Amino acid sequence: MWLCSKRSDKRTIYNAIYRDGKVGPYYIKRFAVNGITRDKEYDITQGTAGSKVVYFTSNPNAEAEVIRVTLKPKPRLNKLVFEKDFSDIAIKGRQSMGNILTKNDVHKIALKQKGGSTLGGRQVWFDRDVLRLNYDNRGEFLGEFQSEDSILVVSSKGDYYTSNFDLNNHYEKDILVIEKFDPHKVWSVALYDAEQKFYYLKRFQLETSTKPQSFLGENPESRLILMSDVDYPRFEVVFGGNDAFREALVVDAEEFIGSDDLAADTQYVGIRV
Repeated sequence: MWLCSKRSDKRTIYNAIYRDGKVGPYYIKRFAVNGITRDKEYDITQGTAGSKVVYFTSNPNAEAEVIRVTLKPKPRLNKLVFEKDFSDIAIKGRQSMGNILTKNDVHKIALKQKGGSTLGGRQVWFDRDVLRLNYDNRGEFLGEFQSEDSILVVSSKGDYYTSNFDLNNHYEKDILVIEKFDPHKVWSVALYDAEQKFYYLKRFQLETSTKPQSFLGENPESRLILMSDVDYPRFEVVFGGNDAFREALVVDAEEFIGSDDLAADTQYVGIRV
């Protein structure tokens, strides 16, 4: 079994099940790897000839899943299926033997339920220079993440998506917002709708989506003018062209939604919070 780990990483926990030899018991274990030598193979079993790893997961935030174990039928064996929660297993070193899971032959091991972290939240940063996440205090602090939390990414083109906080994620340069996703947050957006040829102000909440979604509509010519997560934002609209004589219009976003103060025939110059 090949393992890859950073010496300073104490939160990545490996969950494993192995059979000790060809006919021995099945053992379950959780362990951390504080440092390894490159290109060196490490045995996570007891070293008995014929031993085999039958289940293995790598968990960057010490997640502990629940598994369903199905045994091979045999006489006087009444219970063929049982469940095991990895959170019941103490985290030890790589060389630990582990606990006996079963002495019977196993037919199948399946994931029943993904688990949460058993070490608390993971603090995550985003480094714009390399467009990657890290746990090493480099760049923008995004917050403390539990296993079920996700990251919100919004582009200046009006697209958004959510991702997990795996260090292997790579992000594009065109990032307007990157932060811990909050499904209850209300966003206020000023936009130009190319289909209607109107300027609009809208308020909405975002939903999780691993695929990019646009909140500007289907017309690719629509433009995002400004986006704010202020609770009660006030926008200032500056007019130009034939309407340059008009005074700037201060808009309370919460009260404005549903009105048509921004007429379709006015020429827009700028807007700011």
